[in-house]
Amino acid sequence: MITRLSQLFLRTLREDPADAEVPSHKLLVRAGYVRRAAPGVYSWLPLGLRTLRKVEAIVREEMDAMGAQELLFPALLPREPYEATNRWTEYGDDLFRLKDRKGADMLLGPTHEEMFTAAVKDLYSSYKDFPVTLYQVQTKYRDEARPRAGILRGREFVMKDSYSFDMTDEGLGASYAAHRAAYTRIFDRVGIRYEICQATSGAMGGSASEEFLAYSENGEDTFVVSTAGDYAANVEAVTTVAPEESTVEGLPEAREYDTPKSETIDALVQWARDEGIKVDGREVEASDTLKCMVIKVTDPRNLNDDGEPAGPQLTGVLIPGDRELDEKRLEAALEPATFELASDEDFAQSGFLVKGYVGPRSLISNGVKVYADPRVVRGSSWITGADAPQRHIVGLIAGRDFEPDGFLEAAEVREGDPSPSGNGTVKIARGIELGHIFQLGRKYTEAMDVSILDENGKRATPTMGSYGIGVSRMVAVVAEQRHDDKGLVWPVEIAPYQVHVAVANKDAAAMEAGAALVEQLDAAGIEVLFDDRPKVSPGVKFKDAELLGMPFIVILGRSFADGVVELRIRGGETLEVPATEVVDKLVGLVRA
Repeated sequence: MITRLSQLFLRTLREDPADAEVPSHKLLVRAGYVRRAAPGVYSWLPLGLRTLRKVEAIVREEMDAMGAQELLFPALLPREPYEATNRWTEYGDDLFRLKDRKGADMLLGPTHEEMFTAAVKDLYSSYKDFPVTLYQVQTKYRDEARPRAGILRGREFVMKDSYSFDMTDEGLGASYAAHRAAYTRIFDRVGIRYEICQATSGAMGGSASEEFLAYSENGEDTFVVSTAGDYAANVEAVTTVAPEESTVEGLPEAREYDTPKSETIDALVQWARDEGIKVDGREVEASDTLKCMVIKVTDPRNLNDDGEPAGPQLTGVLIPGDRELDEKRLEAALEPATFELASDEDFAQSGFLVKGYVGPRSLISNGVKVYADPRVVRGSSWITGADAPQRHIVGLIAGRDFEPDGFLEAAEVREGDPSPSGNGTVKIARGIELGHIFQLGRKYTEAMDVSILDENGKRATPTMGSYGIGVSRMVAVVAEQRHDDKGLVWPVEIAPYQVHVAVANKDAAAMEAGAALVEQLDAAGIEVLFDDRPKVSPGVKFKDAELLGMPFIVILGRSFADGVVELRIRGGETLEVPATEVVDKLVGLVRA
């Protein structure tokens, strides 16, 4: 295929868009791949659409190869299926809701679990119909509060979502493994550097959950990778390596001290050192202190005697003093409950709370639930607030002096922490979510009453897996990972065109030779973008070629008179190749 730049619907920009913050946003707009229509909503221009379609084709090829079947649901959906699973309300403000002219509630689909489940319920009734995996590639809608980064986080985006239906948990495991392998092939083909990370299931529910995270300094996700290479996890799913429990017998009694000017952990540690207090024969460290964070938790499962939501409940969270509270980890640990930090008013209304000096004993004695970091094991000794101004307790023993109601992950994860795999330590990286796979189980099939006759003639409920890929996001991720200071650097498999030919000489012979070259490349099955613009300077053509980012650029310039053309491997070396050999050279490079 040959496309002439003189006819292409394209205008490149020399300046970055005013609202662009990340490289992919800047370059995809400047290079004429996408154009902003509204906040978080983008039009795909010809070059961008070609790349998007190539990504879609790879996704379809790998999904079809694993035996999945494609269908397509509407984006405009009725309320009723989402009421059945309670997601009409659970989605909150992220859901685009609307009414038709008759007043019926509708929504723009953010995801389609309910529709897939309803389709299987309508069409299948016997175990003989299973297993089945269905997928679609479709536009989704979520009313992001702060759409940003161009097509990385928009309010409208293209997604591949697939769902497996099996009659047994073993079948679900096989379907999950097949998707995991297919996703690996997809991301490898697209040319993305990524990690498969353990993840939390969140509002989706289910058991096993993994995210495919692309490395990116501009990513919104934080993940860890073991230095031994045997563990990776989203930071929200990282499990703390807890110390061994120890006996509480024979340990010194806890002692309360006046601790003037000890409002901060650093000041408290300095006080302890000045007092000569030791822990296992060494000076006190911040990790020997215990912060008691007070939050308000709203749990939709917590109902009062009238069956109504009980409202927010004061809760204590204990974390070592050398760690900060990671609100995302706490949010994931409390899911589906939500939380907010206790306010000054909350402290004022609860006389047993002394800000800056809260300890676990007062909370527990006043009926407040207290959850602890996994490091707060039985027998561990702590310095913590004494529930009185400028007072602390030294030697408060977990399992003797206080007993938490449970354990949760709320403390920050640090570079160098022990790896949960037991091998090495963890490194921390930033990433962008490419895909997420879940073993959903029977959450949706039970909610929508999907009942199938099993091989014994009894009613059974199928189990589901859910598997998503951000198709349009992949385009932006590649742009994030593969660019330089001159522009985009597309891999061959998804580049809009494989070769960009530019005629830098203005004489007719060079233009004719360029036209002949692109004809030969086209005949060889190479997709070519031909810069045949007659009144554009060589400098502009060079800059446009580098900005647009095709993998291989052929320049017919001054050396063409000597039978030589310049071959630039985008992001790599520049070669001088005899004009008579350049077609064979390019065919070899494209198909390598």
